[in-house]
Amino acid sequence: MKALVALILLVQLPIHKAIPAPPTPLGCDDPESEAAAEVAVSYINGHSHHGYKFALNRIENIRVLPQGSNNDIIFLELDLLETTCHILNPTPLANCTVRSFTQHAVKGDCDVKLQKLDGKLTVLASKCHSRADSSEDVLRLCPDCPLLASLNNTEVLSTVTAALNEHNSKSADPYLRLLEIGRAIIQYHPAHTVSVEFAVAATNCSAEEAKDNVEACQLLPDNQSNFGFCTATKVTQPSQHFRVDCQLYGHQVPTPDVRSISTPGVTYSQPGLVPGVVQGFTNHNLRLSHNNPVASESSSSEFPNSMLSAKPVAKTAVAQVAQHDKVPHPVGFVPPPPPCPGKIRHFEL
Repeated sequence: MKALVALILLVQLPIHKAIPAPPTPLGCDDPESEAAAEVAVSYINGHSHHGYKFALNRIENIRVLPQGSNNDIIFLELDLLETTCHILNPTPLANCTVRSFTQHAVKGDCDVKLQKLDGKLTVLASKCHSRADSSEDVLRLCPDCPLLASLNNTEVLSTVTAALNEHNSKSADPYLRLLEIGRAIIQYHPAHTVSVEFAVAATNCSAEEAKDNVEACQLLPDNQSNFGFCTATKVTQPSQHFRVDCQLYGHQVPTPDVRSISTPGVTYSQPGLVPGVVQGFTNHNLRLSHNNPVASESSSSEFPNSMLSAKPVAKTAVAQVAQHDKVPHPVGFVPPPPPCPGKIRHFEL
């Protein structure tokens, strides 16, 4: 009888299911974080239509919001650095060189929202801007380094015009027209030197045909488009020297929002925004704010307020490591690194 009562009581006891432990937060240098950052950077470069490709320098922070089974929303805060590859250059990003600090580097800051559904990463939205390193910082560490010049500086514009005329007058390539000035540097010592970089596109004219009626020369249609990139250096003192080098990339599928832009005195065929050459900037700001139109997750443009709070998180993590260091540990113990921000891949800017 006692055994029967005990069995009945046992059956009536509430059953407590084991509550799974919350997942360990991702660190900025975890493989999953780096995979998400790689997808994000590829998306940013694929939707940027001005200036240069950017490479990952550091993952500042990552935040994961579970949405259900095999469905997470990921928020990333990324630091990027400008490379030497123009956005039209088909060279894979992995083969593009990050500009050195002494070349007056440009930094990009991006917030990116992704969805990881059944293991597949999709970018839902991104917001970016970029800025050149301050002249004071460059000159403090490199007093002789030249600085970026405004893209509408008169010396810059005249050098670009002369370079394009020089190339068109001597080249067997189709007549090239200017798309945008990407970068310009003026150095005054030991020689007065203007260095420019600019994107070009081939027209339906030869250089000889353009001599008779340059206005009739139009950019090639989409199925024949041929973009390129030129560099030029003009030295005026103490002796004169002029060098021009242009490279055409061949046909590429154009971006869907290419449109022509006309400004007084100059005509550009330009994807996206008004070119910086008419605005006086020293570099093309990323200014990317893009929502993925094919994203399945709703409200893809929403970023949480103070989205990632990288610096406070970093301070907390450092404080935790410092607290751990006060506790005796076995010989050879290495305290865990702060989860965020992550490692710097190139240099801090």
